[in-house]
Amino acid sequence: MTTIIAAITASRGAIGKNGDLLFHISDDLRHFKELTSGHTVIMGRKTFESLPKGALPNRRNIVLTSNRQWSAPGVETAGTLGEALKMSSSPDTTAFIIGGGKVYAESLPYADRLEITLIEAPEPDGADTFFPPIDPSEWEITEMADEATDPRSGIRYRFVTFSRRKS
Repeated sequence: MTTIIAAITASRGAIGKNGDLLFHISDDLRHFKELTSGHTVIMGRKTFESLPKGALPNRRNIVLTSNRQWSAPGVETAGTLGEALKMSSSPDTTAFIIGGGKVYAESLPYADRLEITLIEAPEPDGADTFFPPIDPSEWEITEMADEATDPRSGIRYRFVTFSRRKS
């Protein structure tokens, strides 16, 4: 199974600014870790380089890069999304696409599920990376958590699971 996981603003689907997340919500980061631990995570090189501690522990890390010479501890590389998905295909694990914007857009047609943290907050000025539109004719909400509020920032959010509609 291929799952895209992202935290996006409800208004325009903004996900980042200057190579960083727009919002740091502790519960969202815990949710991300809970869902992805023990599985494969696929990301673009810039997303990998934005991680504060490098490869994510207890996960197989695959980084998309066109530079075959690039390497980093704890990661495997793939030249294309197709190659990464082939590398991660296993009946026992889920491949989680974790960013960035271009990788999300390219992977959307291949995803079976979307795990979205929907953030109800104004986008910071200068948001420069966006999640592709979620087409309701292709996706249906299959789970939706109650709205929660981050105690630190006061930001409201909810976890929403979308599944691809059957044709």
